[in-house]
Amino acid sequence: MKIAVIMGSISDRQISDDIVKVFDKFGVEYEVEVISAHRTPQRAFEFSKNAKENGFGAIISIAGKAAHLGGVLAANTTIPVIGVPVKSSTLDGLDALLATVQMPSGVPVATVAINGGKNAALLAIQILALSDEKLSQKLLDYKKELEEDVVKMNKEL
Repeated sequence: MKIAVIMGSISDRQISDDIVKVFDKFGVEYEVEVISAHRTPQRAFEFSKNAKENGFGAIISIAGKAAHLGGVLAANTTIPVIGVPVKSSTLDGLDALLATVQMPSGVPVATVAINGGKNAALLAIQILALSDEKLSQKLLDYKKELEEDVVKMNKEL
């Protein structure tokens, strides 16, 4: 199974690049595309409607300002959608955070921190790891690395 990374605009590329680095580290297959909920609504509908049959196990949506992308994608699929609200020049990303997290009942979008691409990638990997033992082991190894990093920090104090 693979993960879709959907940006609302090419200006979200840095967050997408951060996500892709995590996927590369874990050996996870992914596809990246720009789809706008407002400028290409038909493409958003078609992509999300066909995501499961096209082999996707999760979708990460990256959007700022009026961040409706995650909700539009989630409305048309049964696979998990993870929203990454983007900090923009106005309102420091609070607008995107609220637009992403405040979904109506029945249309969930798991939402990570503003500009939280790395956690979105890890959450998507955890979802896929539920049915992939090798991926699950990679996550356990990663958690051990995090633990070792903290031990190292304490030694450097």
